[in-house]
Amino acid sequence: MSGERTRWGWHRLDSRWAERLVDNAGITSGDLVLDVGAGTGALTRPLINRGARVIAFELHPTRAHELRRDFANDNVTVVQADGADVRLPRRPFRVVANPPFGITVALLRRLTAPGSRLIRADIIVPGHTAERWVTGTPPGANRWRQEFGCSLGPPIPRSAFSPPPPNRVSILVIKRRGWR
Repeated sequence: MSGERTRWGWHRLDSRWAERLVDNAGITSGDLVLDVGAGTGALTRPLINRGARVIAFELHPTRAHELRRDFANDNVTVVQADGADVRLPRRPFRVVANPPFGITVALLRRLTAPGSRLIRADIIVPGHTAERWVTGTPPGANRWRQEFGCSLGPPIPRSAFSPPPPNRVSILVIKRRGWR
């Protein structure tokens, strides 16, 4: 199991920090929210407790099965898929996620691609990636900078994860310009 975590960059988020992330994201009842790399549902539970409709993406078959079982009576759709290849909703949506770090750049590019209906994303990413996006220096920034602004969310310590990531992490907040 630990080899899998290393290969995919999966770091389980503590439930208290999951609650904080969802609180800071300002999720309200009726929001459509993608939980990419849902793992065991640390973010899924607080999202549905706020009345969100959740689409939880999880590649690992056992965890996807457990998510389906654990959230069978809730407003959650579980999709077993690679988070880098998610099909985005055709209506406005939000993202609150702790995705595997190995898919971070592909996921961010997909979320900010032309035609995306993303309203806001609060995503845990490696610290250096968050800095590049906030300063507007990643490849392709000229394409998405007109529609989206990026900022850093509240700090999150490495100790909020099991196992702790090898380097610092940040919450990257991406907001569609002109949206509440």
